[in-house]
Parts: sequence; structure tokens; C-alpha cells
Amino acid sequence: MNRFLLKCRSLFELQAFGVCTYIGEKMGIPIRYIRLFFVYLSFLTYGSPLLVYLCMIFLLNIKQYIKNSKKAYSRL
Repeated sequence: MNRFLLKCRSLFELQAFGVCTYIGEKMGIPIRYIRLFFVYLSFLTYGSPLLVYLCMIFLLNIKQYIKNSKKAYSRL
């Protein structure tokens, strides 16, 4: 059972795009507190933090794309 939970957790973290991880590393806050903050805030505000989360996913993906393209150009 524990192995199943660990597998589900790692899958969720990979599929969740690492937004909470990124925020936690930048601010020095444990990731579980940030996740709890998003969950509680979503319940209190009827899901509006999900829009913020989706915007962060978009911005982080663009940042990663730019970083990868710079590495590709530096190899040429």
C-alpha cells in the first residue's frame, strides 16, 4: 500500500508541473504548506487560485522552453 501511495505521489508531482515545488524552493517554504495553501484557498474562493496555478504553469513552461533554446543555440 505504501509503495502505491509513493507511486501516486510521484506521478502527481510530475503531472502537476512543479509549480508548488518551484515556489517553495524560491521562497524557502516547505512544499506541503504551499500545496495546503492552494487547496484551502481554492475552497474558500471557489476555485479562483486554479487560474493562478494555470498561469504559473504557463509561465514556467515558457521559462523552461527559453532556457532549453538558449542551450541549443550555445551548442551551435
